[in-house]
Amino acid sequence: MLIPNDKDPIGSALLDFFNTHEDTPIIVKMDIADEDVLPPSYFFRAYDDCPELEQLALQQARGKVLDVGAGAGSHSLYLQQQGLDVTAIDVSPNSVDVMQQRGIKNTELIDFYDYQGDSFDTMLLLMNGIGLVQTLDGFDQFFTHARTLLTPNGQILLDSSDLIYMFEEEDGSYLIDMGDKYHGEVAFNLSYKEINGESFNWLYVAEELLQDAAELNGFNCKIIKQGPHYDYLAKLTIREE
Repeated sequence: MLIPNDKDPIGSALLDFFNTHEDTPIIVKMDIADEDVLPPSYFFRAYDDCPELEQLALQQARGKVLDVGAGAGSHSLYLQQQGLDVTAIDVSPNSVDVMQQRGIKNTELIDFYDYQGDSFDTMLLLMNGIGLVQTLDGFDQFFTHARTLLTPNGQILLDSSDLIYMFEEEDGSYLIDMGDKYHGEVAFNLSYKEINGESFNWLYVAEELLQDAAELNGFNCKIIKQGPHYDYLAKLTIREE
């Protein structure tokens, strides 16, 4: 689903930063933690300023690349400068506008699940882009569609994290209601200046649950590297029958 401009805090913030360098933060509200802020400048960081897991993902990208939820297009721009054929997609018109003005050759305003036609050697879902599945139950639809977009030897590179640390008690135990939704299924609401976005769900998935979902859908899942705080980079490939 595409995001209208009057409901698009991230895209509006990115466009303002690109045009004026105004770094007024995006306000982030979620149902599992206190309010936080996200500076638009973070989306414009250069390769050297990216977290290690993102750098490693960019190093491993190859062939024809689909950057899903590309935002300001920093990952796409870097790969394009390295000579790769990159297509950057996003559901935010303002974000796509920014990417085009930054010089990314192939951009498209489209929802991942509506994109079709081309085949890619690498699919990137960075900055927890796999969150677009929204819930654990959303993996079946994701893998079904991803399979149609990958070449036979294609790969999906994604980073995510296990939010279990947010539920840790002082004694080292974890306070989680096992009868409630999975602790990585987070409801978000974002705002920027007077622009309030629609509430949406986003998934942060533990390594073992990602591996289980991949296995059930005919994919191999390799954890390439673990980060310092329950985060990780994974590579997924279609399992040979």
